[in-house]
Amino acid sequence: MFAYIVRRLLYALPILIGVNLITFALFFVVNSPDDMARMHLGVKRVTPEAIERWKAERGYDRPLFVNTQASGREKLTDTIFFDESLRMFAFDFGRADDGRDIAQEIRDRMRPSLAIALPTFVLGLFVSVSFALMLVFFRASYLDFWGVVLCVAMMSISSLFYIIGGQWLVSKVWALVPISGYAPGLDAARFLVLPVLISIVAGVGANARWYRTIFLEEISKDYVRTARAKGLSELAVLFRHVLKNAMIPILTGVVVVIPLLFMGSLIVESFFGIPGLGSYTIDAINAQDFAVVRAMVFIGSVLYIVGLLLTDISYTLVDPRVRLE
Repeated sequence: MFAYIVRRLLYALPILIGVNLITFALFFVVNSPDDMARMHLGVKRVTPEAIERWKAERGYDRPLFVNTQASGREKLTDTIFFDESLRMFAFDFGRADDGRDIAQEIRDRMRPSLAIALPTFVLGLFVSVSFALMLVFFRASYLDFWGVVLCVAMMSISSLFYIIGGQWLVSKVWALVPISGYAPGLDAARFLVLPVLISIVAGVGANARWYRTIFLEEISKDYVRTARAKGLSELAVLFRHVLKNAMIPILTGVVVVIPLLFMGSLIVESFFGIPGLGSYTIDAINAQDFAVVRAMVFIGSVLYIVGLLLTDISYTLVDPRVRLE
């Protein structure tokens, strides 16, 4: 197991390097520092002197890859690529345009993102699996038919409808919770109830329909007929056999999502004014803060690789026949 993990981590290095190179090319080759300065300064204040001053303040006046005017190793280290890309592998993201430390901002904003993402993930998984098992238990009945219709209808509606409709109904009409905002400590609960509830409702349609398909595929296999022949009840068959054997495809989609919970939800956090990583990314894009955007892209790629590794490891925990070599 340990050798497998080390080998997969070594395989991930070329992927991270490739993501880093592509991101750097998009920001500094396709979109040159001069173009960044023009977008950031605006049309009225763009002069050659202002562009050079903006580049000098951020260190963008240096060569991209090789500094021919330097000597020794500074030919490679005194470049934009080394300062802006390679240091990310040490999780040194530098500072944003407003002077704040990006790594510290990420640590501070991770807590509000997790406060939404973790309850949404746990409760959403429980509701979706339970609803799917109920539809399978009453399969080929009117309850199953209308349950599938409800799932298709819910997954066909945009998440923006759930957000706007939930804010209008629950916060404005019923005045049960604040419409947006955030507070530290236990006071945050009243601000998080609505976004968590909306996130669960918005995802239960697609998830429950997918889990129902998995359970129906499992319930038609030979071991289920054998379990029924031994006299087990339908509930025992579903929970003791079908659910256990359906965990591998479920884990494929679930475990990959776990690391991405740290990234927050772009839409939900923006609409509800939650100061998490999702709103941090949106604000950086709107403010054209390229350092923050690059940092979030790099963190997203790292977390996705971790999610794939966790998926492979979870297979061995669910099915002992799977061996990681």
